Amino acid sequence: MEAIKAVQSAFAAEDVKHPDFKAGDTITVSYKIKEGNKERIQSFRGVVIQRRGIGRTETFTIRKMSGNIGVERIFPVQSPFIESIAVNKTGKVRRARIFYFRDLTGKKARIKERRVKTV
Repeated sequence: MEAIKAVQSAFAAEDVKHPDFKAGDTITVSYKIKEGNKERIQSFRGVVIQRRGIGRTETFTIRKMSGNIGVERIFPVQSPFIESIAVNKTGKVRRARIFYFRDLTGKKARIKERRVKTV
């Protein structure tokens, strides 16, 4: 019993709190990259296309345009390599998974900003 409680407490302490975000939001993810024996932090800014899974297996997909090429990256929410997540804009979309966003270019690819109540 002691061993089980020790493992559960280790996993519970590992959970990282990130700001709330969902599909349509523009976020910046800062994550650690190891190159040889060096470690640096790189940022990836884009629109959240989807969040999927629950608990430790939850992931989210971010899409950004690099020149004329669309780049998507999938991040696990509980990844130890994620340094921080910053929400830049909150988008107003009607769907939880906005895969139609991949086909849009130019002005059609804009997402309206959701107004956030300030107290």
